[in-house]
Amino acid sequence: MSDDCTKHEGHAHAHGPGCGHKTIEHDGHKDYLHEGHLHHVHGDHVDEHKLAVSGANPGDCTPAHACGGHAKDHAHGPSCGHDAVAHGDHVDYVVDGHLHHAHDGHCDDHGSVVVA
Repeated sequence: MSDDCTKHEGHAHAHGPGCGHKTIEHDGHKDYLHEGHLHHVHGDHVDEHKLAVSGANPGDCTPAHACGGHAKDHAHGPSCGHDAVAHGDHVDYVVDGHLHHAHDGHCDDHGSVVVA
């Protein structure tokens, strides 16, 4: 994890066990999924994190991906019911432990994540 902080300003919610938000494994620690953001408690503030595009979580277009976990006509977006997560320069949605990215009428597979 980098020593650089990207503070999430105006964050009043106290994240911790039992706070009601799912966690995601990220760079050797747990971040909280909160309103499309990855929040990391860092001392007296909350940092804004995002998943890097990597070998484990690529940002490639995968039009042949057979999306499981939702109907073929399901469209990912802010009110689709799946947790949003910042990934590189875009937003993905967590579906059954995988990152799905809505792209040109199909769903790209951007790798797996560990959600608790």
